[in-house]
Amino acid sequence: MPITQLLERNASVYPNDVALVELNPEIQEKSRRTWREYALVESNPLCHYRREITWRVFDEKANRVANMLLARGIKKGDKVGILLMNCLEWLPIYFGILKTGALAVPLNFRYTAEEIRYCVDLAEVNILLFGPEFIGRVEEIADEIGKNRILLFVGGAMVPTFAESYDQQVNNYSSVAPEIELSDEDDAAIYFSSGTTGYPKAILHAHRSLMHAAQVEYIHHRQTRDDVFLLIPPLYHTGAKMHWMGSLMSASKAVLLRGTSPLTIMEAISNERCTIVWLLVPWAQDILEKLDSGELKLNNYNIRQFRLMHIGAQPVPQSLIKRWQAYFPGQAYDTNYGLSESIGPGAVHLGIGNLEKVGAIGIPGYGWQVRIVREDGITEVERGEVGELSLKGPGVMRCYYRNEEATKEVMRGEWLLTGDMARQDEDGFYYLVDRKKDVIVSGGENLYPVEIENFMSKCPLIKDVAVIGLPDARLGEIACAIVEPPAGVSCTEEEINAFCMELPRYKRPRRIIFAKVPRNATGKIEKPLLRKMYHADNIVDEQNRS
Repeated sequence: MPITQLLERNASVYPNDVALVELNPEIQEKSRRTWREYALVESNPLCHYRREITWRVFDEKANRVANMLLARGIKKGDKVGILLMNCLEWLPIYFGILKTGALAVPLNFRYTAEEIRYCVDLAEVNILLFGPEFIGRVEEIADEIGKNRILLFVGGAMVPTFAESYDQQVNNYSSVAPEIELSDEDDAAIYFSSGTTGYPKAILHAHRSLMHAAQVEYIHHRQTRDDVFLLIPPLYHTGAKMHWMGSLMSASKAVLLRGTSPLTIMEAISNERCTIVWLLVPWAQDILEKLDSGELKLNNYNIRQFRLMHIGAQPVPQSLIKRWQAYFPGQAYDTNYGLSESIGPGAVHLGIGNLEKVGAIGIPGYGWQVRIVREDGITEVERGEVGELSLKGPGVMRCYYRNEEATKEVMRGEWLLTGDMARQDEDGFYYLVDRKKDVIVSGGENLYPVEIENFMSKCPLIKDVAVIGLPDARLGEIACAIVEPPAGVSCTEEEINAFCMELPRYKRPRRIIFAKVPRNATGKIEKPLLRKMYHADNIVDEQNRS
């Protein structure tokens, strides 16, 4: 059934139960704001410290959004863009769009003005809803994108001249659901790839994908109505939203936290009685650092109900989970693997209770099939061999929207090629080796940066590490490690090299750079940026040596 029916069920059966809470700790920092930012906060309903809505109000808001969009000419198959930071309005807008039969098109809040223009044109967006944080970027392209679409400003009375007010319109419409017939096979949403190799691709999903994501999360993490999910990553990404879909299926509360500091995370867990938290590796590391230093003390917080921490979007060092378990003994843990083309997390997962396999991405998720294939994309490798991970299941995308050539590159019938190199162990657990495009060929040997990163992450002198290939006159490429030490810790290249002596000689990084490891909003290392930053430096070094 379409995902909208779960919201309507919750509104009918649990109308007065809290569905969503928004926490915005930054609002307590008004004294540090400029005058214009302060005025924006004062006039912006999105900017109160804590807000909440029940399931009934959630559904009513979604219905008002749907009826407003229908009145503005939106019809089944049209597209509506969402350019908002996480807030209480985000999900009701998303579901309101779905209730019209239109496609929701979430946009990355880090997009430049040009990237916003490109994406709304590629997805053929009819209406764009945007928040106060994006006024400047949308204004740059308003004359161009406003010619053939409606721009609606979400965020209070200070409406820019090039847009209309969402807030002044939406409450004038009925809170009764529109009578639009939806099916599992109807198109539901367009998400965008991370764009690490150029402009992002538009990923088309049907309603069945969204419903399957909800089932996967609900089943994998054994969710009940008593759970409270802390949601921190951006809702534009499939990862955060599809993890939240488990709360939708279990009719349980979720907390949207704006901010990623260890203090705000722990306060949210304690004050809102959160039971499930999804973290990215850097956030977990930051919490552990504060616990190690004594700046955070667990006895200051109510955490007895905190039953599950899970991580996705990137490889997880075994050492991190061991440290986490020392502070949170007995707490369940899961790793989630997926990509936007497979509707986000859960296509492969470690599984609660498999702590001895930390380091693996796990086993096929609920309803998913997995295989590892050779270069032809079809023939399976022998167990233990490295090949490309391939997925099949109800959450596989329809296509790359308006990009038939790119679709053909990754689809083999119903199977999706992920671009991730992996192997399977004797127990059936899958391990990521690296991104296919990130493999380093050094002196004829294939080096897999993720393997080197996983090894180096065990070093207590390393908080975060990224390994990239740099050009080398003799070997073709060499492995270069960008090393970020923990706060307040100094280390030398000699110390890092000494730690790496346990690696086979050909796998040891030949260059060490001490710098911050850049990650995007979903926690993935921005390796194209690192290659761009250090490629020219390496060429200069090679020329100097010659």
